Amino acid sequence: MSSEKNPTRTRILKAAWELLESSPGVAARMSDIAKKAGISRQALYLHFPNRTELFVATTKYMDEVYRVQEKLAPSRAATTGEARLEAFVAAWSAYVPKIYGIAKTLIVMSETDEDAARAWFERMQDMREGCEAAVAALARDGTLSSDYSETEATDLLWTLLSLQTWESLVVRCGWDQARYTATVLSMARRALVAGAD
Repeated sequence: MSSEKNPTRTRILKAAWELLESSPGVAARMSDIAKKAGISRQALYLHFPNRTELFVATTKYMDEVYRVQEKLAPSRAATTGEARLEAFVAAWSAYVPKIYGIAKTLIVMSETDEDAARAWFERMQDMREGCEAAVAALARDGTLSSDYSETEATDLLWTLLSLQTWESLVVRCGWDQARYTATVLSMARRALVAGAD
């Protein structure tokens, strides 16, 4: 159900998003989210029976707001594996800065909070599927490096595109976004595309 068709659901998602971004590493309680949304806890539980579902829905709501499906369309429409890889890396790299706050919070929370851990795991599996599709397109074209199986190539791309890699290079080391994107794409091509230099 699109959040636009249910204003109470939208208020809940916006409240959860704001609380998760504003308090990195702090476990947002259902009661805090309900209060922020201006509804009772009982009303909140009618929409989301547990925090895992709420956290996952919040990240998917972010996808709606940032029009992620539109951003991924060039990757899905690419006619070659190399084009798909390039478009996917570009789309994901542009998205990371937008979700960094909530993603960092879920990562920190996941060490002690099972709901946050499940929510973050589900979202990273979604991202991994994009990596898998790019690798499969390379394999289909016969341009996947023989150094890796498809699973290993997916593992490598998924790790290269992790939020932690972006955080290390951009936040901690001070790289600008353009350099990060160009470098990650170059590394992905050299590692995964046969004959790339």
